[in-house]
Amino acid sequence: MDAIQQIGLPVLGILAAASVTFYAVSFNEIREKSFRSLDESESEDGVFESSLSSRKRRAKRKADKQARN
Repeated sequence: MDAIQQIGLPVLGILAAASVTFYAVSFNEIREKSFRSLDESESEDGVFESSLSSRKRRAKRKADKQARN
């Protein structure tokens, strides 16, 4: 049992450090991608342009539904 602890504990520590590093790097990349998409969605004036695409889709669905009735 003592040999398992001498080998297993460091291996578990290495795996834990690797998983924390992986998640930290992944989170950082997702955050950077989010900031890039936010920058791209801003107009030249620095004002955020809201997207009305979901509203347009809902209005189209409502109009289609009313046309069928």
